[in-house]
Amino acid sequence: MANQSQLCSVWVGSETGILKGVSLSKKRTFNFCDMSSISREHGICALAWGDENESEVLVGCVNGTVKTFSIEKGIFIDSRSCGDFSQGQFTGIAVTPSSLITCVESGLLSVWTEGSTDKLEINVGKGVCRMRQNPARRNCVATGGKENPLKVWDLERPDKALFTAKNVANDWLDLRVPVWVRDMAFIPDSEKIVTCTGYHQVRVYDPLTPQRRPVLEAEFGEYPLTALSLPAGHDRVVVGNTHGQIAILDLRKGLVRGCVKGLAGSVRGLECHASSPLLASCGLDRFLRIHSLEDRSTRHKVYTVLVCTTLYWSRSLSLVDTGEVEDVNEKEIDEVWDVMETVSEKGDKRAVLEEEEEDSEETVETKDKKKKRRKTKK
Repeated sequence: MANQSQLCSVWVGSETGILKGVSLSKKRTFNFCDMSSISREHGICALAWGDENESEVLVGCVNGTVKTFSIEKGIFIDSRSCGDFSQGQFTGIAVTPSSLITCVESGLLSVWTEGSTDKLEINVGKGVCRMRQNPARRNCVATGGKENPLKVWDLERPDKALFTAKNVANDWLDLRVPVWVRDMAFIPDSEKIVTCTGYHQVRVYDPLTPQRRPVLEAEFGEYPLTALSLPAGHDRVVVGNTHGQIAILDLRKGLVRGCVKGLAGSVRGLECHASSPLLASCGLDRFLRIHSLEDRSTRHKVYTVLVCTTLYWSRSLSLVDTGEVEDVNEKEIDEVWDVMETVSEKGDKRAVLEEEEEDSEETVETKDKKKKRRKTKK
């Protein structure tokens, strides 16, 4: 199991608690889980690296526990309770050199210090949909949700948010525009933050400017956006919505550069590779897809059997294979289709009935002909 986990280049969490590792170079998937904990209560709702060396994966579960998976050993080595059902699911987990950061839907952001029972609690507001850590400043996090605007917090000075976004101006009917932040990301080499909303908007905020409203706003499609990710380079953002549509937007002009095709169902997770032009996506259609951001073609497609909720890339380029499209789990797909029952359509049923009627008419005609022949012989 340890060798298998070290081969994985993409880590995927499922709604039943199974952590899946995908090896693109070997064209295989591996399941890592405790068979006794396969249930929706142990469903995975957040993933994060446990250290900078990427030797551990932190797994946030629906029941409020955070498990630590060792890639070297291939097993879960630790589990701690960081919440309960009443507070909602994890909307994000992160780590600093000396602490674990968790945030739940109720708005409780907790900082758990290693080797101590004390914890720091911050109320970031109700209805949180996402919490993200600033990779450049690991003591800073951003939060946002439904009727909960974008906020940036310094965990060393938690009394007040460093930045709180202001809602945009009223619409053309002079009505208030609702707030629904679904995801966000810190743009590297700057203080800017890009967000996507449940009302199909992409906005860029700059805390260094006097205004707290977005400095750039764009729209994509007509359906709620669910996730975003920043590719290598700082002028683009990739967003996905509830109808399986994924688009690449230009952050300089707010225009759509192109779309990625092939998905069916809501997008649950998006992640761009840190240095390679590759995009990983997963969602309700139970497929993990790897697309190229250069020509937007599908490089890999993996059937994961279960509904995926979140994913994470490994930074190691030696494990990334950029070959042609591969269907990794063809045997599993064939087994699923073999078990399913065949269902005939209405048109097929009508055709069968018509054939039966014609056969019955033919039998009646043949019987009448035989009776006439008998009468003539007599």
